[in-house]
Amino acid sequence: MTIGAPGGHSPALARCGPALARCVTVEPEKFAAAHWGRAPLLSHPGPFADLLSPDAVDELLSRRGLRAPFLRVAQRGKVLPTGRFTGSGGAGAEIADQVLDDEAMRLYAGGATLVLQGLHRIWPPLIDFARELGGELRRPLQVNAYLTPPGSQGFATHYDTHDVFVLQVDGVKRWRIHEPVLADPIERQPWGGRADEVAAIAEGEPAIDVLLRPGDALYLPRGWLHSAEAQESRSLHLTIGVRALTRYALVEELLTMAADDARLRGTVPYGVDVTDPAALEPILTETVEALRDWLATADPADVADRLTARDWPAARPAPIAPLAQLDYAAELTPSSLVAVREGLRWRLTEDGPGHVVLHLTGRTLRFPASCAPALRLVLAGAPVRVADLPLDDDEDRLVLTRRLLREAVLTPG
Repeated sequence: MTIGAPGGHSPALARCGPALARCVTVEPEKFAAAHWGRAPLLSHPGPFADLLSPDAVDELLSRRGLRAPFLRVAQRGKVLPTGRFTGSGGAGAEIADQVLDDEAMRLYAGGATLVLQGLHRIWPPLIDFARELGGELRRPLQVNAYLTPPGSQGFATHYDTHDVFVLQVDGVKRWRIHEPVLADPIERQPWGGRADEVAAIAEGEPAIDVLLRPGDALYLPRGWLHSAEAQESRSLHLTIGVRALTRYALVEELLTMAADDARLRGTVPYGVDVTDPAALEPILTETVEALRDWLATADPADVADRLTARDWPAARPAPIAPLAQLDYAAELTPSSLVAVREGLRWRLTEDGPGHVVLHLTGRTLRFPASCAPALRLVLAGAPVRVADLPLDDDEDRLVLTRRLLREAVLTPG
């Protein structure tokens, strides 16, 4: 039995929150009904320089010790080999793929687009923003930045298999957007498999032809074709990729679970010529019937558990300061304040009459059932004083709280 909920999120597709308001200028309910997964949307919710700026790009390229996965370089539609802009980290680093700022500069000056990848992992303002937006949308997401020289275009017309928010930070970029050649593509259906069709559509009139200026934002559902070209000055924009949860994902999990059914694990009869449709027809009919029977018994709770295991690892909770966290735990007193770690994914369940289990990403923590009221209180979201936990005495309260701090479930309040 579940006695808690992951992060206390509401069931709405998109909650009314400040992060989403920085991406669109319509009400979340209208965005969800008219645009989410359906149609592009142009907005002007900026500016965005507090999230990333040209000065921040300089710092990332020169002082943060980026390695190749965090920088990609594209020119005339092709991604350049990482050896063109990486090298040794120097004495003591023992790495060979650190970004070389001077080489990145030369390539950029020669017309190449610099793509800073995974900024939701390495740049503090975007770490926080991505966590907030992901919580509001209830979807995992990623943040990249595209720095394009004047008059240049890094990538040819293509589509993505995830939804995107484009936030124009600096400069002006012209976006040409065409309707999909394949509606709602999943990850195994990238645009490269339809390159000729994409190129043919790109020759026609775009559905949207717009100049994005600083403070402008564009939402594109997956599958919409797009290309972008910097104008007279350099262009810097953020692309927030939002992983879609598709019905096909549910089908994938259901089919994996169907392996529990003995009929579906059965061997095809001996000697059947599977190249002969007439010979295969009765076996296929029996298999479809068996699958239909099994699907009628599928438990939504089991599917939810599998989707949880699929989704939770794709997003991280708020960063913690390990040394400060451990010091706080060591010096904890009944008057200390604690709060659940922001963005933590969790679920609390009963484990027989004597215990409860706290499910986290990739691990579980087991507690006596007497701790359940205290766990529910601290996981609810608001800061809590240790002395206010519903346990028998301060010693029990301190023991539980120290463990939750050391397990990075709680943070100083």
